Amino acid sequence: MAFDALYLSAVLAEIGPKILGSRVEKLHQPARDVFVLHLKGQTREKLLIAADPAAPRLHLTQANLENPEKPPMLCMLLRKHLLGARLTDLRQLPRERAVEMIFDCTDELGFPVQKRLLAELMGRTCNLYLLGPDGRILDCLRRVGLDAAAKRQALPGLYYQPPDPVEKPSPRDLSREDFAQLLAGPGPDRLGDRLMDSLGGVSPLVCREAALAALGDVDGRLASADAEVVAQKLEAFFRQPMEPWFTRRPDGTVGQYSCLPIREYGPAERGESFSALLDLACTQRGARDAMRQKSQDIRKTVANLCQRLRRKLAIQEKELLDARDRERLRQLGDIVTANLHKAVKGQKFMEAEDFYDEEMPLITIPLSPLLSPQQNAAKFYKDYARKKTAEKELTHQLALGGEELHYLESVLEELDRAETEQELEEIRQELRSGGYLRQDPSKKRRKQPPVQPLRFVSTDGYPIYVGRNNRQNEDLTFRLARKDDLWLHAQKVPGSHVIIACAGAEPPDSTITQAAALAAGHSQSAQGQNVPVDVTRVKSLKKPPSARPGMVLYHTYRTVYVTPTQSL
Repeated sequence: MAFDALYLSAVLAEIGPKILGSRVEKLHQPARDVFVLHLKGQTREKLLIAADPAAPRLHLTQANLENPEKPPMLCMLLRKHLLGARLTDLRQLPRERAVEMIFDCTDELGFPVQKRLLAELMGRTCNLYLLGPDGRILDCLRRVGLDAAAKRQALPGLYYQPPDPVEKPSPRDLSREDFAQLLAGPGPDRLGDRLMDSLGGVSPLVCREAALAALGDVDGRLASADAEVVAQKLEAFFRQPMEPWFTRRPDGTVGQYSCLPIREYGPAERGESFSALLDLACTQRGARDAMRQKSQDIRKTVANLCQRLRRKLAIQEKELLDARDRERLRQLGDIVTANLHKAVKGQKFMEAEDFYDEEMPLITIPLSPLLSPQQNAAKFYKDYARKKTAEKELTHQLALGGEELHYLESVLEELDRAETEQELEEIRQELRSGGYLRQDPSKKRRKQPPVQPLRFVSTDGYPIYVGRNNRQNEDLTFRLARKDDLWLHAQKVPGSHVIIACAGAEPPDSTITQAAALAAGHSQSAQGQNVPVDVTRVKSLKKPPSARPGMVLYHTYRTVYVTPTQSL
């Protein structure tokens, strides 16, 4: 990805006219490194600043990020100083991923002052500073102590020290002669490496794309190239208008993005805007990653339970196969009984004719020397009866274990789809009720209203409801839905219950197809094609006695095949 100084300059040029002059209406810190400023001007906008070393960025966002119950200290300090302030200027440090925002505020006595919010978005050194009128740091996201190893100290009360200026020129400021001089000077023979070493504010991706445009190869070398032609192509590449370009991964998510055309990874698409592309590429994925991190403890517990249960089922299946091969024990018991006159106590083996075989071969039967011939025969019959009983019990245990494994896999699938902390808490409570997680009496949990099912409306106007977890699936199917509504579920895989609220009517095929696509998309088969989805009336469903949440039985149904899409 290419969130470099060049891309940042394109973002600022795009959002500047929208947010300059706006007032700070709200300020949130949904994650440790992420801040959202709600700005009110001619329009309302949300400015997201992510000083996250893994994904630094600054852009307008449409995402509704979940905020913690108690705002962090830095968030409350920023609210104290910036709420009601007017954003008057937006500057980028030359050829650097750093932005200075100037706000007109009032101090404690009501006098007008200017305060600055500085976002440094440079990888490992990402930071956010709130500066007073005199340039002193009021507070910052990452404090750096008075350590001899630290190049710049960052503590409240100290003067802010800007990063070392980037001495390398920006490629958009260079002429053809400048590029020719750059190519003629010393440096790596590979063009992409030379551009990376010589230019400021550009990412490796942009340098490789420039090499591809100039030499036809991202690994192109200068030794056999015409320097004048290469310089001309480089000037044309960097002088073209900046536009949001991106590639897609196989799962439909954003892969690489840049403010200049991308050809290295195949066909590229043009985004709606620089901010929208960053929002799509980072914010939504970042929210999913954050939820995945929050659910890591539950996920690990459930995954371990699944692994343990699979091992147990494998052992039981092996024992069941062994129990089904018990007929030979009864036959050996009959053979020993028929030849009791040939055996004496203390024998370890006994030779006798196998009258269950047409050729009557002579076989060797192992015996226990501690038992009499009659007792050895009885032991064969006893082992036969034990395996017969074991077959019945193992069949029952395998059915129960299969149901439990299916349930735990459905919980893992729910965790993949969870979008809020409240949904995670509902899953935790479900696992506590099932005995999979321990109750913690020391923690007093605030009673929160239950999360509502997802609601969609088909193109024909029919409401469609999708459960978020097993408990909600059960409530949706057996409490909220009417008996004559349509119920849908992806076939034989964990997933959401989907209800078409049709009140006994037969919805059009388009509505059923859309609901089936939602059922497939909210299931373990979300990445599949031609996913089978069962459709039936709610009245055809039955909950088995003592079944876990979300488990249902049905026999009357029809199946439709759909391919889920994110765009739906």
